[in-house]
Amino acid sequence: MAENVYEGMFILDSNRYGRDSAAVSGQIPEMIEKAGGEMLVSRLWEERRLAYSIKSHRKGTYWLTYFRLDGGELASLERQCHLSDSILRVLFLKVDPRIVDAVVEHASVTSATTADEKKPTDADEKKDDLKDKKEVVAEEPASKNAGD
Repeated sequence: MAENVYEGMFILDSNRYGRDSAAVSGQIPEMIEKAGGEMLVSRLWEERRLAYSIKSHRKGTYWLTYFRLDGGELASLERQCHLSDSILRVLFLKVDPRIVDAVVEHASVTSATTADEKKPTDADEKKDDLKDKKEVVAEEPASKNAGD
């Protein structure tokens, strides 16, 4: 069979991910490579409360991947994901070959900017300080009028 590019969305156990994020997220590329695939992009998407409980979990960590894999091996990869205790749910979608480069590039750039956004800069700290000062100033006149 021909190799296709797939998007994989994994919902990971947030408790396990919180204790050892590298080990839990590291299982995904290992499984893909073991199935004969090639990892293109693998990154944290977000952590959120689930709409309904999955295996008695109310919160999940979403992990987004793009990988190249032979179509015949997808079923065995999905089976391995269902056997993992760290993976609550998984969804694989075949990416249209005409947009593969754009999608993978966007996911790569987004993961780099997401990492940069998490680091506070001096400008962010100054904005926070100004915001705190404005809140204090705004509260003072209201408290003086309340006493009159």
